[in-house]
Amino acid sequence: MLYPLFDYLNSAYDIPGTGVFRYISFRAGMAALFSLIITITFGHRIINWIRNKQIGETVRDLGLEGQAAKKGTPTMGGLMIMAGIIIPTLLFANINNVYILLLLITTIWLGTIGFVDDYIKVFKKNKDGLAGRFKIVGQITIGVIVGATLYFHEDVVIREFTNPVSIEEGVVETPAFKDVKVAKTTIPFVKNNELNYETFLGFMGESITPVLYILLVIFIITAVSNGANITDGIDGLAAGTSAIIGLTIAIFAYVSGNAIFSQYLNVMFIPNSGELVIFCAAFVGACVGFLWYNAFPAQVFMGDTGSLMLGGVIAVLSLTLRKELLIPILCGIFLVENLSVIMQVSYFKYTKRKYGEGRRIFLMSPLHHHYQKKNIHEAKIVTRFWITGILLAIITLATLKLR
Repeated sequence: MLYPLFDYLNSAYDIPGTGVFRYISFRAGMAALFSLIITITFGHRIINWIRNKQIGETVRDLGLEGQAAKKGTPTMGGLMIMAGIIIPTLLFANINNVYILLLLITTIWLGTIGFVDDYIKVFKKNKDGLAGRFKIVGQITIGVIVGATLYFHEDVVIREFTNPVSIEEGVVETPAFKDVKVAKTTIPFVKNNELNYETFLGFMGESITPVLYILLVIFIITAVSNGANITDGIDGLAAGTSAIIGLTIAIFAYVSGNAIFSQYLNVMFIPNSGELVIFCAAFVGACVGFLWYNAFPAQVFMGDTGSLMLGGVIAVLSLTLRKELLIPILCGIFLVENLSVIMQVSYFKYTKRKYGEGRRIFLMSPLHHHYQKKNIHEAKIVTRFWITGILLAIITLATLKLR
């Protein structure tokens, strides 16, 4: 809301200082700052409100050390993260940008699904929460919205330069370019690393290609949001990991939205995608601010309100920047946590059929509970997972040049 106001004041009246809002770096910094202020300053008030409403965590007895102490800890703290993302984005981003609108819709949509799930668990005393089929329907719906928008919306294009941007004697030459409406993505660690979905899937017919693309989008959003949800099992793990991922995506957004950097690094230039840096800054600020209260020992849990939303937002950010094939690397923590559950359940069922009794690969799944069962303190587990997440982020960033 402030962006169009200051843009108008600068263009119409040339008021000193108003032009600073044209710089993405300034607005991103302000978004991160406001996000931190919202989550940290007002966080304790939100926690007290949640506690007064007796919105406490119902803990299943898993036989884990320190588990009983978590009983009654306020949940639904994802509302803090949502506020920390939405308010600064509305203030400092260009809300007419199709990518910003798509991310805001995703944040509200998945946050609402998670909130309903938490509400049923807490107020209705139903440990199962929202029925799985309704969660899936909600994730499929947002997947259809995102997939259809990215495939058909006229503002979602890739800019191809017919001559490179060059700087000679301090003068930037204006490049010639054309905007292409095409469904492309980036293949990591491969020379000429672009995959055209329309060419790749074209043998199945032009009419079926958008359907398959939308199905892919649905799968990615569902997988990543569920991965973040599973990861949210010990204090600070999901929020810290999401902050690392969000900061990495912010770098990709800045490069993809900058004509000079994108050509130098041979990255797809996506017009108007630089605006996503503001959203990412708010996203990281919200996660870090939430950690103020969620780090061990947690004063509040994010619940499904936060975890489903965080994963879905990360998935949509990756899709808008044509970096969805980097998700297995960048979101490696979410992937491993997801796989540990799948492997555990599959192996248990297989051995039960074959030997008459179920056997396990891990002491407990998801993976972080396996390490808890090995009597490693959860603060140390979280720190090691964060370090692993940073290493994965560095590897992901290395794909900018390693091909």
